[in-house]
Amino acid sequence: MSTTSMSKALRVLSPRHNKPIMPFLKTRHLQTTASGRKAPPLAFVFDIDGVLIRGAQVLPEAKKALNILAGENPFRTKIPFLLLTNGGGVSEEARCKSLSAKLGVEVLLSTSQYIQSHTILKKHARRFADEPILVLGGELDTVRRVAEGYGFKRVYTTLDVLAWNPSTWPFHQLTEAEKESTKAADFSKLPISAVFVFHDPRNWALDVQILSDILQSGGIIGGPWVPVEKQQKLVELTFCNPDLLWGSDFPRPRIGQGGFKEAFQAVFKAITGKQYPYVQYGKPTKATYDFTKEVLEQRFNEEYGSSSKPSSLYMIGDNPESDIAGANAAQWNSVLVKTGVYNPEQGPPAHAPTHTANDVLEAVQWAVEREYSKLCALAVNPFMIILPPSTDNLHQ
Repeated sequence: MSTTSMSKALRVLSPRHNKPIMPFLKTRHLQTTASGRKAPPLAFVFDIDGVLIRGAQVLPEAKKALNILAGENPFRTKIPFLLLTNGGGVSEEARCKSLSAKLGVEVLLSTSQYIQSHTILKKHARRFADEPILVLGGELDTVRRVAEGYGFKRVYTTLDVLAWNPSTWPFHQLTEAEKESTKAADFSKLPISAVFVFHDPRNWALDVQILSDILQSGGIIGGPWVPVEKQQKLVELTFCNPDLLWGSDFPRPRIGQGGFKEAFQAVFKAITGKQYPYVQYGKPTKATYDFTKEVLEQRFNEEYGSSSKPSSLYMIGDNPESDIAGANAAQWNSVLVKTGVYNPEQGPPAHAPTHTANDVLEAVQWAVEREYSKLCALAVNPFMIILPPSTDNLHQ
């Protein structure tokens, strides 16, 4: 069968049409697992803001796209997927409930399908479980409770510091709600071992001041200044989200956690002459994509058996700098949608995707049809070699 005729046949069978599966593609061409179930050849990772939702609004094609993954596809099986966001600030359980309510369906089978920018910090809980740490971002003490849920036992916030000694930042008086959220501690005798920026800080000035105090003294707030190069053990600083900008329901992108990092490092360099070393997680970092792949393969194994792995991974996102750059570096397939940060009127994306789609439904349909066509080709000629995708449609 020629490429043209196969493409025409495939369009007839796409999820946009309720047609029977092609007769020459039998289920034996799908991967058979130890459990006897037929595994699909692909799996998806979706960004959320700008792909499934925008601000508080669900994007129109999101539900249809998820229905395809639930079984309304030519493979006649569920297609595993994860949600990967640089957002955060609350627990994965809370995010799952919130998104399910917005979509009007129970789209998530488990909270392991929802990876936030700070979910990867679960891997650090054992190392810092009994060490005092400071967490930044979010409302009141919400991120403290998230960190405790991960296994960190001695978690503090900058509001705790301000309650301990209001002169640490005299330009902010705690509200009653903030006072109620604090935990008592004597920070002059409590060495902070690590600082984790979980989410976008709400009081940049307070957080920059306290963070600078901790890092200049080796962990003791108000302690004597010690040059970084002379500190016996550096306080570990971790940022979970590198996004400088993010898309909301406001017409223009908003400044994100990446902006806070730049502001802090600028202040710290102005004071000390150099930036402070840090660890960066979140898209597009290799650590986050490696972690996501581990979680996705584990989910695939749970669904289809311990020896099963998807042959193709698809990342669908709206941000070339995070979603597409990270997927390309991880050697995944990447699909850029036009419903979020990316604006085609401003020129081609900085990082070229495997494919460009108008929205998430079109992106899922394209990926499913693409993998289906490969199986159709193998069904006709089991000895043929499937070549890498063409980049003709990169800037479509």
